[in-house]
Amino acid sequence: MKTIRLLMLGSFFFVFAANIFAQEEMTKEEWQSEINRLTEKRIALTTELNSLKSEVANLKKMRDGLKTFDQCINELYTMLGATKADIDNFRKQLSDLSAKIDAQEAPKADRQAELDAMKKNKISALPEFFDIVHNQLQRKLDAWIEKPKEVSYEVVKGDHLWGIAKKKEHYSNPFAWPMIYKANRDQIKNPDLIFPKQMFQIPNLTEEEKSKYEKIRRNYKPAPATQTQTPVN
Repeated sequence: MKTIRLLMLGSFFFVFAANIFAQEEMTKEEWQSEINRLTEKRIALTTELNSLKSEVANLKKMRDGLKTFDQCINELYTMLGATKADIDNFRKQLSDLSAKIDAQEAPKADRQAELDAMKKNKISALPEFFDIVHNQLQRKLDAWIEKPKEVSYEVVKGDHLWGIAKKKEHYSNPFAWPMIYKANRDQIKNPDLIFPKQMFQIPNLTEEEKSKYEKIRRNYKPAPATQTQTPVN
């Protein structure tokens, strides 16, 4: 503000000096008229300056009365009956659920139940969460076409449980063959003996079962090939 005042005063005296020196001769009446005009201008500028000072003071007062961002957030949490820890926990739950839905981690009904529970939580009304909880994730669930719990497969000549489990449309992992064996014990007496035209049920694997058989596959090390001796002539 000091800078503004100095500029205004400097401008006033500059205009005054310029008018004085611009005219070599001035009558007393002309000189008095110019003094009166400049005086009125100085008064107007001073009034405007005081008005600006008043506005600045009011703005400072308003600024000092404003609450900090953290204070506003805490008040919002209080309105919801929640603490920062509750919000952090809700955020983590939402992140975990989003990952499950994106990966279509079955069963779908369980994911829907989790989302419904989060919708009922007042915390979901916060702008950070509302659209994700009430719109985005529900759209993903609605678009999720869940696979049947099991599919039927007719055995053909040359099949074996290892090969059936290895098929892409089933498990893509031959080590998961025991799942097929267990699901069809009424037809399979010996897992090494299956016959064409048998109808097997191929159950879906849970995430835990997928992890189990994938670990077995990764850790599998085939036995070293036996070396045959070259006969001596």
